[in-house]
Amino acid sequence: MSGVLKLPILRSGKVPPETLEKHVFPYLGSGDSDIIHGPGIGRDAALIRIGRQVAVATTDPITGTVHKIGSYVIHICANDVATFGIRPRWFLATILLPENANTQMLEDIMASMHTTAKTLNVAIIGGHTEVTPGLGRPIIIGFMLGIAEDEEYVTSSNAQPDNSLILTKGVAIEGTAILASERANDLRQKLAENVIERAQLFINQLSVVPEAMEAMKTGAVTAMHDPTEGGVANGIHEMADASGVGFIVDRGALMVHEETRHICQALEIDPLNLIASGAMIIAVDRTKANSVIDVLQKAGISATTIGRLVRDPKIRNIIEPDGSIHPLPKPKEDALWNALSKSVK
Repeated sequence: MSGVLKLPILRSGKVPPETLEKHVFPYLGSGDSDIIHGPGIGRDAALIRIGRQVAVATTDPITGTVHKIGSYVIHICANDVATFGIRPRWFLATILLPENANTQMLEDIMASMHTTAKTLNVAIIGGHTEVTPGLGRPIIIGFMLGIAEDEEYVTSSNAQPDNSLILTKGVAIEGTAILASERANDLRQKLAENVIERAQLFINQLSVVPEAMEAMKTGAVTAMHDPTEGGVANGIHEMADASGVGFIVDRGALMVHEETRHICQALEIDPLNLIASGAMIIAVDRTKANSVIDVLQKAGISATTIGRLVRDPKIRNIIEPDGSIHPLPKPKEDALWNALSKSVK
């Protein structure tokens, strides 16, 4: 039939910013004067004034893995709260189970959520559980809350030109753990078993709550953001978008662990574009960057300066090891989705 408008098909993963701005943000219900920090590009959560306190609220799904899915959802939601410099406290979950799921699957998910929540001192306070027709695997949508003490918090939209950018722990931590578990049998064709086993243990590094709390103590932090879908590359772009600034980062300073490098090479994907929970991008006063890194390292958290922010938001560059400077593209989709489906040659 001629003359029918063909609408664009959305890719797997996060909906692109331009699509959010056109098709999501115009439809946000009633305005509310108690919303301090609402929906926007590069914003991890909302800040809401409640009397004399400020609450932070965030929600996220886990869709790319089944292995330890309960642990993932707690960490990913807790991380979003922590980016405000606020400790996560209360959690709710919607658990969607596939048809023919048994009670052991449900208990395993709950036990994983329980164990991880206890390590973060988070209380699970409610939610919803159902068997959902049409699903091939379980999906969990989490909702996390915290309270700012004395209104002390930062946001991803307050990064300043000439701030230094610090990255903790490394690139693609979550993606490394997921692929080492979900693609283990295929990866064994090219990688040693001990590499895969070490990569699977990256799940134990998913929390950024410790580095957020330590960094906030320094008083030097202007903004924090945890890179998730689209990897560290997308996380840097999201902070720049939220704050209206540009950036220059150094590829050589970006920590890529051996296990991550081997897995990404085997699956022919760019680690900078691979889902990256477990790292924190921290914008700090340039003159205090070294002292912030010292504080983090004394707490046992690896961290390095990876670049700086600049005033012109159109500058989004990466310095290559040979000294050449090129634009750092914003990923169109997370490398995880391609890596979960492609064959290992």
